[in-house]
Amino acid sequence: MSTSPHPNNASTGTIAATRQATDPQRNAGTKKSSAARGIVAATIGNALEWYDMTIYALLAIYIGHNFFPAANPAVEIIQAFAVFGVSYLVRPLGGLILGSYADRKGMKTGLMLTIRLMVIGTALIAFMPGFDTIGILAPVGIIVGRLIQGFSAGGEFGAATTFLIAQNTKRRAFLGSFQFASQGLGMLLAALFVTILTTVLSHDQMTGWGWRLPFIFGLLVGPAGYFIRKHVNEVPSSRDPEVDKVSPVRDVFLTQKVGILVAGGALVISTSLNFVMQYMPTFGIKQLGIGTSASFASLVLTGIILTFGTPIVGHLADKYGRMKIMIPAAAIIGLSVIPLFIWLIAGRSFLVLASVMVILGFLKAIYYGALPSVMSDIFPARSRATGLSFSYNTAVAVFGGFTPMVASFLIATTGSAMAPGYYLAVLSFVSIIALCSAVKFRGIR
Repeated sequence: MSTSPHPNNASTGTIAATRQATDPQRNAGTKKSSAARGIVAATIGNALEWYDMTIYALLAIYIGHNFFPAANPAVEIIQAFAVFGVSYLVRPLGGLILGSYADRKGMKTGLMLTIRLMVIGTALIAFMPGFDTIGILAPVGIIVGRLIQGFSAGGEFGAATTFLIAQNTKRRAFLGSFQFASQGLGMLLAALFVTILTTVLSHDQMTGWGWRLPFIFGLLVGPAGYFIRKHVNEVPSSRDPEVDKVSPVRDVFLTQKVGILVAGGALVISTSLNFVMQYMPTFGIKQLGIGTSASFASLVLTGIILTFGTPIVGHLADKYGRMKIMIPAAAIIGLSVIPLFIWLIAGRSFLVLASVMVILGFLKAIYYGALPSVMSDIFPARSRATGLSFSYNTAVAVFGGFTPMVASFLIATTGSAMAPGYYLAVLSFVSIIALCSAVKFRGIR
């Protein structure tokens, strides 16, 4: 008796073939969904970090009065900005420790730790009693809070950038650009918050308690960021425990000395320009006599440009080449900052301040877009988070964290409000040299 094939075999084969045909589409959809979740997970914590950093810079006038009282208001501001800068000194250490932790334990694990530390530091600043209440313990508490924030931020850049780029290595510049787009988002949120507060509240209310509200808001964002990071997929590790027996820290210092210099040098003009822009509202209030809320509003425009313009530049960099965009942008920044400061000082109006901030924002976004992926490609995958974190935070500590204080000091010493412009012009030349070195020594295009 002959047997015939099972009547369902044909349909089963058809279903299997159909599934095979649709699998690439499903996989593509899954990858896109995973990349989107990865972008959100990385950027929400990074935005919180830069929100907290920007808030401190914008509220330095009020923080200085509450925690660093002095007979001269200018001294209060300089002392407050000095603490702003001191927190950046601990960032390279945080980069080494937390970056190495992320390289060994996983980027997701490292990002969960950094956001917990950031919330602790922010809470200390938000609820610390003033100098009039607890004396010297007040500024000490602020310094401790800033140091914890700085240590946490030290590990954030390397882990977040590595995590972003790992989502799709074919779109390195675009995905990496969200690292800096999230910084723009943090700046935007901070500027909006402070603009609204200084419009609604009086100077006495801002000095007394209003300055604490933005920090408290940051505490509400922290748990949401932690939850999102906890439930996102970990990226595959590139470390082989049997092969990569050297710790990431030792690997960076033994084999990546040139990479540290090149990556840090490429960042110099970007980070300095970033902190000059954060200083500009204070510059507008103190040097140009522009209203408080109007000065802060100018930073809102810059935040919008950096948030939405940076990913566009990242996309274009993937398509046309990163160095073709970045080197001309650095040159234009160096050539334009002095004329812009001359215009700003001569104009002394909100319209001129806003125009200068918009121009600087566009130039920064053009340079910004491809920078994270360039810095990432300078280091090998096995110790990328450590190398990125250390080079980034060392450059930020030297050329970023103290930039507002340096700008205030240069203006007070020279008597020229144009001093920050000359400072930026010199640093743009440093970054151009670093980018050319990346082409020569790492073959980055």
